[in-house]
Amino acid sequence: MISGIFHTTYEQDMALRTSHAQKVRLVILVLFLLAFPFFANRYALTLANQIGIAVIGAIGLNILVGYTGQISLGQGGFMAIGAYTAGILTARMGVPWWASTLIACFATAGIGAIFGIPSLRLKGLYLAIATLAAQEIILWVVTHWKVVTGGVDALVVPNPELFGLRMNTDFNFYWLVWALVIVVTLATVNLFRTHYGRAFTAIRDQDIAASVMGVDLFKYKLLAFAISSFLVGLAGALTAHYRSIVTWERFTIDVSVLYLAMIIIGGLGRVTGSYLGAIFMTLLPVVLSNLGRALKGVFPIVEALIPFIQQAAFGLVIILFLVFEPEGLNKIWKNIKDYFRLWPFSY
Repeated sequence: MISGIFHTTYEQDMALRTSHAQKVRLVILVLFLLAFPFFANRYALTLANQIGIAVIGAIGLNILVGYTGQISLGQGGFMAIGAYTAGILTARMGVPWWASTLIACFATAGIGAIFGIPSLRLKGLYLAIATLAAQEIILWVVTHWKVVTGGVDALVVPNPELFGLRMNTDFNFYWLVWALVIVVTLATVNLFRTHYGRAFTAIRDQDIAASVMGVDLFKYKLLAFAISSFLVGLAGALTAHYRSIVTWERFTIDVSVLYLAMIIIGGLGRVTGSYLGAIFMTLLPVVLSNLGRALKGVFPIVEALIPFIQQAAFGLVIILFLVFEPEGLNKIWKNIKDYFRLWPFSY
């Protein structure tokens, strides 16, 4: 009887997928992603694209919060930086969309590192307030710097094209966003196999002990803010190019709370948790809306209450996970895998 997973070479020990079951699940997932756009309708593709952008943003936030232990409530503001930078460069300066996206990522990383400076002295609630201030400062600049951002008016972004193909159609954008999701996933997984990633987790577990062991807290905390903001800026730039319209309403504090909920519900400090949380929190309002429309004939008042029900469900889900499963959906998925892996001796 197999009683564990044993490695006989260094290559096997360092592999991203160490068991046959993990490799099979990965192949099934890749085949599903390749086949999905050919049988999905436009509505499903739109949801898939939204999930792809949310996964990138959630992974970025998870690097900072889940892996490094630095709380942030400025996700919406940093996404706004990525979106407006990419939109302005493309719409007003004629920069190619792919180049503007890359520039937006680095711009967001730089500003994120600046707002990460207080993390050396602040922790917990105080750091959360500092990042919340960043959120409000960024939105204030966006809505009042009319010469650059247009203020409260919408910024129209030209349609991105690649080899003569319009990339912001649902079908074409699907391939772009999920290719980037795969790249971001591989980069993040491998990041935490390096000394940089190990320094991040050491800071999360006990920053004083990490400092005693020689970890430069200031350097690595700023680096965590920069890497996280880079990915968040990517999510913002993709939103700008996909929607072709950038408005400040897309990047309010509600967005920051939404992304924080994604990684809490999905699982802190796990890339898989970022996937699960993004899928869950993107589909939850969709499911509630469809349920409300289905019940409209029986209970007409339900349709008018849907926005309030969504807000109540949003808060209730977070509370329930924090109380009953603090490790999120990733822990539930792990329990399911362990059950079948150890069956019939799952006890």
